[in-house]
Amino acid sequence: MKKVRLAILIAATVVASLSACQKQDKQAVNTETKDLKKVTFVLDWTPNTNHTGLYVAKEKGYFKDAGISVEIVQPPEDGAAVLVASGKAEFGMSFQDSMAPALVGENALPITAVAAVIQHNTSGIISRKGEGMDSPKGLEGKKYATWDSPVEKAMMKDVVEADGGDFSKVEMIPSTVTDEVSALKTKSVDAIWIFYAWAGVKMEQVGLETDYFTFADINPAFDYYTPVVIAGNEFLKKDPETARAFLGALSKGYEDAVKNPEEAAEILLKAAPELDKNLVIESQKYLADKYQADVDVWGYIDPKRWNRFYNWLNERGLSNPAIPENTGFSNDYLPQ
Repeated sequence: MKKVRLAILIAATVVASLSACQKQDKQAVNTETKDLKKVTFVLDWTPNTNHTGLYVAKEKGYFKDAGISVEIVQPPEDGAAVLVASGKAEFGMSFQDSMAPALVGENALPITAVAAVIQHNTSGIISRKGEGMDSPKGLEGKKYATWDSPVEKAMMKDVVEADGGDFSKVEMIPSTVTDEVSALKTKSVDAIWIFYAWAGVKMEQVGLETDYFTFADINPAFDYYTPVVIAGNEFLKKDPETARAFLGALSKGYEDAVKNPEEAAEILLKAAPELDKNLVIESQKYLADKYQADVDVWGYIDPKRWNRFYNWLNERGLSNPAIPENTGFSNDYLPQ
């Protein structure tokens, strides 16, 4: 009986000790979290290698070191820009071309691009190899999957005509493409607008031979920034120090992805294990020298290139009202 009582007494002492430790640990965690500035980042799509620097910075504690706690969330149907503009998120991922209608007019959103994720536009048109679509003119008589966007169609018209083609002969079909590889293999479409770092690398992975041309190689105005990190104007005005701290930590994440793409790929896979491992690794290798490319500081936006694309839109009446120069971006929050 004494042994039972002793066992009960010991058990009670252990439980009490554990509870005290857990309480102290919880208080320590709460104190630690309380000291961090909370920031929400909205993706533009499901996790992919455009986002790797974000996950690397979080995994390696760069945000925490900068005094920030970052929550990464999926975008709503109307995109990241709306959440960022409304102040429900401090940062998000967007694109210079899709930002255009949000920067001017009655429905303008208070957002600013504060960093370029990739320095040059790697998007273009991919098609089955050997069917004549290795240049824009070859799209005549072929099925192109369109999003029916005025800017998209104007760019397509520009490159086809610059190559001596007749844009009216391109068969525009509504895009229902969810898997570019299947769409080309089944010949449901002939040509698709893709971002090569993901869909193009995927074609290589499955061994599908393709032809490809980039918009930036045809018209310098199309070497715009895609994607970009955006922030809400009110947030930038009220808390510029947090914005700078966040981008300083984020830049370290992307710099790591440049130096060690395979390690960065593993970190992304840890955060999004549903992704194809080989695709992520090869995509990461493809992007390694493109995140920072020819600039000294990751994220830098060249005003000339930014303005050149919006001036192209203005000249063709694709923005009403016209977008003034130097609208919608800032390098002021990047590491100095």
